[in-house]
Amino acid sequence: MSKGYYIVFEGVVGTGKSTQSKQLQAYLTDRFPDRQVVWTREPGGSEIAEAIRKIVQGTPFAETMDPVCEAYLYAAARAQSLRTVVAPVLEAGGIVIADRSFLTSVAWQGFGRELGFDAIWKINEAAVGPYLPNIIFCLDLDPAIALKRTSDAAGDKFESLPVEFFARCREGYSFLSKHPKFTNIWQTIDANGSRAEVFQRLIEKIDLQ
Repeated sequence: MSKGYYIVFEGVVGTGKSTQSKQLQAYLTDRFPDRQVVWTREPGGSEIAEAIRKIVQGTPFAETMDPVCEAYLYAAARAQSLRTVVAPVLEAGGIVIADRSFLTSVAWQGFGRELGFDAIWKINEAAVGPYLPNIIFCLDLDPAIALKRTSDAAGDKFESLPVEFFARCREGYSFLSKHPKFTNIWQTIDANGSRAEVFQRLIEKIDLQ
């Protein structure tokens, strides 16, 4: 893993993570033409992980999915995609840019669903293993504004949740930004403004050789 560089994007829905992460992929592909630059997402990225994504986010069930079940499903998808998509690129010296990571589970299930940091970290510890990011970009925006900017055509149960849920998720990101495990690699990016303005804030924080 030390050969490659692993970048993850975080934030509540509607902050522009997908747009900015894909733009960063294009930017780094131009900057490093001799290195593989791969974009992926969580949950997803591999056939199995994408199937889990559909179950946990896009499939309506008569019963309510328990938050603990939800957390384990995300961890399962993560375990698969990290080892089949992320690890090979990093081991070959490439760059991986991921739209979300295990930190989403901490914010969503740990704080949004109120299961707590310790419970979610224990569920994810084996799934994540050694695959920790080199840098975390957390796009920060008032959830009330962010929810007005988002729409998932494939269906995402989270977008129908009240703003209070995302306020708790935002608090989770604030907690994580100060946690000893992540403080040295965490960059909170103001997601207000145009796409170009936000992207400029991002690239000013990247020190990649």
